[in-house]
Amino acid sequence: MKQNVGMANNKLINNPEILAAAQALQRGNLVALPTETVYGLGADATNPDALKKIFAAKGRPSDHPLIVHIAKGAPLGHWAVQIPDAAHKLIDEFWPGPLTLILKRGKGIPLDVTGGQETVGIRCPAHPMAQALLTVFAKIGSGVVAAPSANKFGHVSPTNAQHVRDEFGSAIGQSIYLLDGGTCKVGIESTILDLSRGKLVLLRPGAISREQIRDVTGDVPLMSDETVAAKNEAAAPRVSGSLAAHYAPLTPLKLLAAEPLKAEMDSMLDSGKRVAVLAFAAPPKMNPSPVGVGIRNARRLVWITGDHDAVGYAQGLYANLRTLDAAATSVILVEAPPKSAPWDAVNDRLSRAAVGSGKHR
Repeated sequence: MKQNVGMANNKLINNPEILAAAQALQRGNLVALPTETVYGLGADATNPDALKKIFAAKGRPSDHPLIVHIAKGAPLGHWAVQIPDAAHKLIDEFWPGPLTLILKRGKGIPLDVTGGQETVGIRCPAHPMAQALLTVFAKIGSGVVAAPSANKFGHVSPTNAQHVRDEFGSAIGQSIYLLDGGTCKVGIESTILDLSRGKLVLLRPGAISREQIRDVTGDVPLMSDETVAAKNEAAAPRVSGSLAAHYAPLTPLKLLAAEPLKAEMDSMLDSGKRVAVLAFAAPPKMNPSPVGVGIRNARRLVWITGDHDAVGYAQGLYANLRTLDAAATSVILVEAPPKSAPWDAVNDRLSRAAVGSGKHR
């Protein structure tokens, strides 16, 4: 998963858009930046006033921590302390890449970033534009950017620049500087691994798997619920994307196995409702929509066939959910993916999307 971003970064260092974005960060303003996972809404991680703008723009609770992004090769010592050997091994293997490490907070990171906690999430993004921005910002500012996903809190995360524009409208170009880096290659948020409590604990699944982490460290990370059984176990740090309701479309979403999904779809269509579906099969043949005006001309069934490979499915997941959400149907029916390790991150996002869907309409 580790990517070579050096050459692309060198070509982008002198890009005027990168300089303008770095200057915006230096002034305490917000920048929407591409990463390999999703687009982030970034601010100078050392500037409390700038950080408040992130929470205000997103409608994000102030106790919900942000992830700090650093450039390739940047020293960790000012931003984190008591860094275990396992962290260095993981950094060598997976950075730049979609892995966030939870470490003890260094004095350089304000509590505004961590939601008041003494831990901080840090990652090194692999997208060349993100790396170029961090490199230039290190020359004129702190070089560290706190960035949650560039969307309203709880909504479906953005994986291209248009998604960011759809979220923030007229704020783009005014209070938010947008860097357009194309479509995100991973498409879902980073793996979050806690190393702050003397053991490895997976707090959010992502493209970096438990098996990959085991192969590097020699230890299989615990899942967060596996640490609860110990009576004196310290509570897991709060981290991004850990709420039960998250990544959610405006339209109610149901996660169903193939046969129940078909039955639900047929029932709703028979009752005259419009339905959106994300499934693994090809769409069924249906009669044309009835002649008429307005909504009666719209297709009664909107169908997207998802990739059968977990990596490909994840890359398109949020774009597909946004497309189905925009169809303004009564419901989005999603066929549940396999319950196997390669699909852990996708299943995590879909289960949270189902819980949160339809609640911020």
